[in-house]
Amino acid sequence: MKAVKRLVSARQELLRRYGMLLVLLVMVILASFLSDRFFTTANLMNVTRQVAINAILAAGMTIVIISGGIDLSIGSVIAISGALGAGVMAGGSGWVAGLLTTLAVGLAFGITNGLFIAYGQLPPFIVTLASMALARGFTQVYTGGRAIQVSNQTFQWFGHGYISSIPVPVTIMIVVYILGYLFFKHTKLGRLVYAVGGNEHACRMAGIRVNRVKVAIYGINGLLAGLVGVILTARLFSAQPTAGVSYEMDAIAAVILGGTSLSGGRGNIGGTIIGALIIGVLGNVFNLLNVSPFYQDVAKGMVILVAVLLDRLLHAGGRTIRKEVDSGTDKAESARA
Repeated sequence: MKAVKRLVSARQELLRRYGMLLVLLVMVILASFLSDRFFTTANLMNVTRQVAINAILAAGMTIVIISGGIDLSIGSVIAISGALGAGVMAGGSGWVAGLLTTLAVGLAFGITNGLFIAYGQLPPFIVTLASMALARGFTQVYTGGRAIQVSNQTFQWFGHGYISSIPVPVTIMIVVYILGYLFFKHTKLGRLVYAVGGNEHACRMAGIRVNRVKVAIYGINGLLAGLVGVILTARLFSAQPTAGVSYEMDAIAAVILGGTSLSGGRGNIGGTIIGALIIGVLGNVFNLLNVSPFYQDVAKGMVILVAVLLDRLLHAGGRTIRKEVDSGTDKAESARA
């Protein structure tokens, strides 16, 4: 019975760790059959650029969701941070001022969300929903509903440049995920994110400054949204007042597909990049096949629902099987006694 228990546990662990990777591989194989343009260099380059933006956002969202929170404002934060950064450059300042402004605005919105959630004791859903509306409204007021052009070529490099034949957005994504891995594995704050998401009350009883942890978590998420604001503004050569619409949904979808639990306390950033790749490949295949964007949204919704259902079934099934195996082991040991 112990051998069966080990086998069941190993199988469940393999499914949890590599199930979505298998889904991604199947999708790539199917995509190559559905469109002969999928494996072209130009298309793969386009896919990686698209994935990079969502993946960077999803990295920050992973931290938030593991902590037991949610952030619906990041799409609007992309818009307001990009608009203010572009406005600074349009006013005569250089690309450094534009870059720092964009990042600072994202960080400021993130910290503000964290303060209301932590010290105001307000639900993350409500706070970030309000922040989403405020940021989008500020963007429309500031831009007057018109795009702000960005002519600085150095700033444009963040969206169109290359580093050793690798697009800059992809390079930034790689750096973000390396830092994310180190953050979770080798920093105190990274470990506290799991602790707070697993049992916030126990953390408070243990003397952990949960409020500070939450502010830091949402600050990091806002900073990454500002970073995406830089990339997107540079890529479009302008700050669009409608930039970032629904980006938070794609980020949340990538995190969920990557195996992070919406209830908090469980997940990893490695799974998130796989989830972002699934979303990116799915969208790219639909575009190659000229599928209507409306149907694409339907498909994304179905993918999220199926992913959450499979995640629940895997973990619930694993617990049930382990209980049955443990019960059988106990009965066998009792009979031998």
